Amino acid sequence: MDQLHLTTGDIEPIANRLKRARGQLDGVLRMLEEGRDCGDIVTQLAAASKAIDRAGFALISAGLEQCMTPGEDSTAARARLEKMFLALA
Repeated sequence: MDQLHLTTGDIEPIANRLKRARGQLDGVLRMLEEGRDCGDIVTQLAAASKAIDRAGFALISAGLEQCMTPGEDSTAARARLEKMFLALA
């Protein structure tokens, strides 16, 4: 399998989403340790899960962009691909 070669512009938003998820997971751990309300914990856990999913979909769409036809508008194609993947989430 070919390696995925991402640019800094590709990596930054994915890394930001993963950092957001890491912060949310840290929040979940604190909430558990503090004995917070179960509903609040589940809400925070769902937010972390969604951030991880979005990072994965962004990674997939960036990888698919490498397979696009030369000359195709990459910004529009990436947005279209990411939107399709997010619709499946």
